[in-house]
Amino acid sequence: MKFFIDTANLDQIKEAQDLGILDGVTTNPSLMAKEGITGKDNILQHYKDICELVDGDVSAEVISTDFDGMLKEGEELAALNEQIVVKVPMIKEGIKAINYFSNKGIKTNCTLVFSSGQALLAAKAGATYVSPFIGRLDDISTDGMNLIEDIRTIYDNYMFDTEILAASVRHPMHINQCALMGADVVTAPLSAITALLNHPLTTSGLEKFLADYNKGNK
Repeated sequence: MKFFIDTANLDQIKEAQDLGILDGVTTNPSLMAKEGITGKDNILQHYKDICELVDGDVSAEVISTDFDGMLKEGEELAALNEQIVVKVPMIKEGIKAINYFSNKGIKTNCTLVFSSGQALLAAKAGATYVSPFIGRLDDISTDGMNLIEDIRTIYDNYMFDTEILAASVRHPMHINQCALMGADVVTAPLSAITALLNHPLTTSGLEKFLADYNKGNK
């Protein structure tokens, strides 16, 4: 499973990259605003800066919701770097845009997916990635993991190349469950990724080893 980090913070991206497990980055307008990145030129430059830090795909989201606007923005984003994946919302005009980009050889990430039917349409349109938002489904008392499982079954049934990119990941258990369900990619905050490192038995075991070593070397 690929690990993407869901942030626009360059320090966090570098930290994840330094771990040696990072495969890509996802961003959105909210994450850009959180880092104080505003204005078109600053945002485009920030995408370039992110691409310089990582080797893998970097999802950059369009703001327009009309077909022509998405095409204009998407082509501008794609021209920044070959690593850029144009992030398009799951709406009618978005599906049309994904099909257009796919035919032009531009990678896409269909975002804000909450049903298997939406994921099926995105794959039919040629999306590179589809992003089911599992955390937001959990928020309304719906099991997001069931959606991952359903999409995996559909994509395997028809041999779709679209990769399942589990998004809205909140904690390490989400990551473990996505791996078990067969998600191709998970995008998560750095805190959820690094939490996978932790286990109380690892901590206590290391403390005992070190204590025993120190006793024998006094």
